[in-house]
Amino acid sequence: MPVQTTPAGGRSDRRSDRRAAGLAAFLTALAVCAGDAVARAFPFGPRRRGVNDLANQFVPYHAHLWDLLHGRADGGLLLNWQSGWGTSFLPDLGTYLGSPFAPLVALFPRGDIEYAVYGVTVLKMAVAAAAMTVTLPRLRPGPRWAAAVLGASYGLCGWAVVEATYNPMWLDGLIAFPLLCLVGEWVRQGRRPLLGPLVVAVCWFANFYTAYMATLGAALVLLVRLLEAGPFRLRVLVRAATTVLLGIGLAAPVLVPVFLGSTRAYPGLAKEFRPADGTDFLARLLPVTYSFSTPAAFVGTGTLLLAGALLFHRAAPRRERWLWAGFAVAVAMSLQWGPTHLAWHVFATPNGSPYRQTFVLSGVLVIAAWIVLSYGWPGRRALLGGAGVVVAVGVGAAASELVTGWSYPLLTLGLAAACGGLWLASRGRRTVVAAVLLAGALVGQAAATTAYADRARLRLDDYPAWGAEQDRRTAALAAADGWPAHRTDSGRPRITGNEPLLFGGQGAAYYSSHTPSVLTRTLAALGGGWTSRGRNLQSLDNPVTDALFGVGARWRGETVVRTGPVLPLVTVRPEGAAVPRYGPSPFRNQEMLLGSSVYTLPADGVCPVGSEVFLWAPDLRGTARLGAGGAPVRLEGGMPKWRAALTSLGVQRTAGTRPVLDGGATRGHSIGCLDPGRLTAAVARLKTSAAVSVEATDSGIRAELPPGTRGTVVVAAPRIAGWTCAGRPADSYGGLVALKVSGETSVSCDFRPPGLRAGLGAGAVALVLLVALTAGERAARRRGTADAAPSGSSQPRAPRESAGTLT
Repeated sequence: MPVQTTPAGGRSDRRSDRRAAGLAAFLTALAVCAGDAVARAFPFGPRRRGVNDLANQFVPYHAHLWDLLHGRADGGLLLNWQSGWGTSFLPDLGTYLGSPFAPLVALFPRGDIEYAVYGVTVLKMAVAAAAMTVTLPRLRPGPRWAAAVLGASYGLCGWAVVEATYNPMWLDGLIAFPLLCLVGEWVRQGRRPLLGPLVVAVCWFANFYTAYMATLGAALVLLVRLLEAGPFRLRVLVRAATTVLLGIGLAAPVLVPVFLGSTRAYPGLAKEFRPADGTDFLARLLPVTYSFSTPAAFVGTGTLLLAGALLFHRAAPRRERWLWAGFAVAVAMSLQWGPTHLAWHVFATPNGSPYRQTFVLSGVLVIAAWIVLSYGWPGRRALLGGAGVVVAVGVGAAASELVTGWSYPLLTLGLAAACGGLWLASRGRRTVVAAVLLAGALVGQAAATTAYADRARLRLDDYPAWGAEQDRRTAALAAADGWPAHRTDSGRPRITGNEPLLFGGQGAAYYSSHTPSVLTRTLAALGGGWTSRGRNLQSLDNPVTDALFGVGARWRGETVVRTGPVLPLVTVRPEGAAVPRYGPSPFRNQEMLLGSSVYTLPADGVCPVGSEVFLWAPDLRGTARLGAGGAPVRLEGGMPKWRAALTSLGVQRTAGTRPVLDGGATRGHSIGCLDPGRLTAAVARLKTSAAVSVEATDSGIRAELPPGTRGTVVVAAPRIAGWTCAGRPADSYGGLVALKVSGETSVSCDFRPPGLRAGLGAGAVALVLLVALTAGERAARRRGTADAAPSGSSQPRAPRESAGTLT
């Protein structure tokens, strides 16, 4: 059928856009919520939703954002006093909380933070669907209701409902891809020179990682658009590069600190990319499949049918058919080839799911499907060709173990519904029935895929949802809080790797892509434990480190307990004191930092009566106890990925009692016997010269010292990059912030994330250039209009590119 065009940009077109976008968003939210309800997953049932990074990072970081927005956090946008004994917060903000939707969690009660994150997650998927729906008619005119269905198929792609649903920051990339494709159209048409860079800036600020992938994908889409138009226009590419660079420059105040934070992070697990088996790759295009290490490329059978019909749709020009079909195949193949895999992932194989760029492939398939519709409803030949492609995918996936009992029935029903709906639409009758068939098939397949993924994901690490026990723990920690007079530690991880952010307090636990190397190495030297190969640091429950870092209260067992004698956050080591040089023994390392001997290290493993027995067995994965009748203590070692922390086995009550480790010995373990009396005396000596008052701010720390203080001031915070004291970079004392004083009565140390000043400068330059270029373009346009029109006459405005409708 012929395409009828109408001038774009009119009021009726804007209304049509809004209705289509609203329909796409509704279908997306409906399918996601229906799938979660069928699976009886949170918030529609008892099944846990908090797996892996969702519980370990995203929920706690959004809880911290809630605290910041409500003025209840310890620290500010630059410095986070609650995690890792004091860490940089701006890189985490840019990585996990940069989305414009993140502040919406502040509208929920603090105890409903998981509901808030769920709501934001569904909202992001819906917005991604709406963004694609609005973008498609800008590429070529076509029926708005079909754009809504295709937009929903993008928002409900397998990558979104299976992978990104528990990594909600990635969903900002799902939104960014269609928006950046829209920016590409503006660039191609020479329109919106100011808005284009602003959209790029928002996308990169929201999540730079997936924004990079979305930008690369949108650049390729623009390249195909230029190739299909005929003569290649270098000027458009220059304009596109300028737009992207200006947008990235505007986001530089966050991007530069994020980049530098990554370079200073403790190295994570290095993995070698291995492409997925071909049958598994095809299986992930089907509904109701799941795998952590294959691309979740499902977009709904209707979309796959249309994309497959592209080569057979003779109404479309041959050049466009081959360009878009070849482009879709090339993007799919790029997921499987090592060099292009690295290019998609900023030249570093990710630690985790290796197909994080799959949403771009989903978007390309949706665009290919739209190109078919933009040239009229596919006829019998095109439908048969597209159905043949779908059948070929199904046959090719038959040998994959990822295919489930629901995959082929849903594929068959979806194929029948899509063929029937498109056949009805091509005859210009029963359009409502066609829309219901296509939308219904998509929603049904996506809901089933969501439900299956909800259950399959429980093979990953999962964590209990927030409840009465978490409320009690939070309240108890708040009641014991005495910051900055003393720290309150939320205890060992039970719910998340970022428990201080979730429950409150100012502990050592911290999990981020930006976990500083100096923090990991310092905590490890003192006996700390970790998971995720040093990125997920655990609280260290030890009297010596509690004293050194001012931990006056901590959650232990089922309640908050008061610890032994602790030091202020700022202490002074005497002149001439040796700077600690850590070795392999955490017992000796603690003594060096304390400046006193408090441990006995028995060769036979037997501690004196009255001492507290500590076991250092970082590689032990099992239980240990003090004597045959002692209470067992679980250690979660397994180097290098897991590292068991220095652990107390209890107080030695009977002479000659030895530790028992899983009934035998383990390599690399040692026993330390802590003398509580010697520790009390050591703390008392340091207190005599410690700060008399301490003030912790959102970006630093201030302390008043006793008159005539000389020596090395030590702040109980890791010496991460960005600390300055007395106007110069801070020194390091055993991995902690330090500076030398000679009679000063007060000290002040400030923290500024590395790269903030350079980022602000780059942002200012980008803003000036953007304003100048925009003003220049407008002036040139006015001069051109004045030269083209005689004085006193008027010229009709050139019509914009059509975004008409199909009949």
